[in-house]
Amino acid sequence: MRCLLLFLLASATSLWARELPNFLVIMADDCTYNDLPVYGGRNAKTPNIDRLAREGLVFDRAYLSEAMCQPCRAELFTGQFPTRNGCAWNHSASRNTVTSMPQHLGRHGYRVGLAGKMHVKPKKAFPFEEVAGFDSNCVRNPTRPHDLSGLQDFMGKKKPFCLVVALVEPHVPWVMGDRSKYPPADLKLPPNLADTPRTRQDFASYLAEITYMDGQVGEILKVLEESGKAGNTLVLFTSEQGSQFPGCKWTNWDTGIHTGLIARWPGVIAAGRRTKAMIQYADLLPTLLCLAGEERTGQEFDGVEFARVLTNGAEEHRDYAYGLHNNIPEGPPYPIRTVSDGEWRYIRNLLPEEIYIEKHLMGMKGTGVLNNPYWTTWVRDSWNNSHTYRVVRRYMRRPAEQLYHTARDPYEMNNLAEAPEHAAIKKRLSAELDRWMKEQGDPGAAQDTHEAHKAAREGRHLHGSVRPGG
Repeated sequence: MRCLLLFLLASATSLWARELPNFLVIMADDCTYNDLPVYGGRNAKTPNIDRLAREGLVFDRAYLSEAMCQPCRAELFTGQFPTRNGCAWNHSASRNTVTSMPQHLGRHGYRVGLAGKMHVKPKKAFPFEEVAGFDSNCVRNPTRPHDLSGLQDFMGKKKPFCLVVALVEPHVPWVMGDRSKYPPADLKLPPNLADTPRTRQDFASYLAEITYMDGQVGEILKVLEESGKAGNTLVLFTSEQGSQFPGCKWTNWDTGIHTGLIARWPGVIAAGRRTKAMIQYADLLPTLLCLAGEERTGQEFDGVEFARVLTNGAEEHRDYAYGLHNNIPEGPPYPIRTVSDGEWRYIRNLLPEEIYIEKHLMGMKGTGVLNNPYWTTWVRDSWNNSHTYRVVRRYMRRPAEQLYHTARDPYEMNNLAEAPEHAAIKKRLSAELDRWMKEQGDPGAAQDTHEAHKAAREGRHLHGSVRPGG
């Protein structure tokens, strides 16, 4: 009944025509949330995202469960956490019994399409209508020119729509945008990066791609305006996981799994507002279904709808946000688990005796060309620069437990796990992480093995509890 009442409230302006709301989800790719000005970023220029924030609601505590492309998208589209939907590694697959956004919204008469980067499988679980016009290959150099006609056609149909536009910027290679707007010497690097000339050069290229991505956001919103449907469309923008710099993507630090999220719905969502309500990617699909008027028990979802946060200004939702990392096939096993209450983050490294290696950041391509040339400069300078040594060691050698006061230390540089005065906080968060792992059927370190990854890639899944209907 609650979803129905919220739907009636949120749709009051359109009920005369008995219209369902449209949904437009715009995804960046590998964009650290606090590199965006709306979250305090001091370098990037993003006029379109800034305008969207002024017109809508900014979530200060939005999280995804795994800081890599395929698992976080599977979480978003299924409403289930990685271990449960089956996609708990990159380059794997969800369970073929899982149902996702197209099936759920399709029952309500929605056309559900995706333009750009899909990066989820199997097709049976994710039967999106393919919408042309945006590059689907995140490692192409350069990105293919985009064409808005596919979006125009999709939005122009009479049926209500849910459209995901999955952009490929600022994923590496950082080759798009105008780098001249970001002189390397003028940049203010975040404290979790080593300050070397090559890092500054590459960070400038990354910022140029953020601005290029922002331009695409503006073009997409213009298509929506020209369709005449902007007034009855919930727009969601997400920055996805952190960037391809050490300590962001492929980690459980806040700069990896904290995502930027902005929601705009004219006349329904109050403009210019921020919320500290904590939400996860898994919550988005149940929320869209609630706004479409569906009454559900929620048994097949890990996510919980947060429509009240959007429509009624509620300031609370989740008590905790959860995360995991399985390093295969990006490197040797290095399983990590985390939980946050929005103020404090607890991280458990399940194989702390090992060193962390991530092949994309630290390795080489078959041609002998470095994937990320800045990394060698970090190692080169670590012997005579104390800050560089600290960030290299932080990245490669991690203790069994880490505890951060993220609200005061947003880059999580000061580990407080051994501080006696914070023992009660660590104990509470550790117990909550244990509870979540048990609920999910997460075997811990046994999940991050070549055997388990190979099975998932082939559609077999060795671990995880399964939700009814999923």
